[in-house]
Amino acid sequence: MFCHNCGEKLTLRFCEGEGLIPYCDKCGSFMFPPFSCAVSMTVINRTQDKILLAKHTGQEDFVLFAGYVKKGENAEKAIPREIKEELSLNTVKMKYMSSRYHEPRNVLMLGFIVVVENGEYKLKTDEVEEARWCTFDEAKALVKKGTTAEHFLNMAIAELKRKAI
Repeated sequence: MFCHNCGEKLTLRFCEGEGLIPYCDKCGSFMFPPFSCAVSMTVINRTQDKILLAKHTGQEDFVLFAGYVKKGENAEKAIPREIKEELSLNTVKMKYMSSRYHEPRNVLMLGFIVVVENGEYKLKTDEVEEARWCTFDEAKALVKKGTTAEHFLNMAIAELKRKAI
């Protein structure tokens, strides 16, 4: 492990209340492991009865739209940027649901329901191979069981059935 500031080799040192944490002797500080933050978006139409799912290039399964929060950006800015980049649509409204750590990518996922404007979407084909508007039941059937996408999808559907957005 190396310091992300200066590149010095890190040593493990005891940190009160934390245990053994990587420490940089050159910088004189503990280096807690960094991880990324991303938004997971259950994209819905204005009438809130259809969900848009994505199949990423080279992948078999349909998932929710997602994107990393860039340095200096908050989640509320990342969502319309990602929707515009991947779909060429504008975000009308969004609602935060919850967060969940996604171990396969070492990322904290922030789950949102996102209403987009009506109209034709244009896919960013180097990232998304296919997108499909689905009913709630179709979306549940297409998303792989036991995944972070399924977790956020089920939460979003429960919210939408309560007409909570």
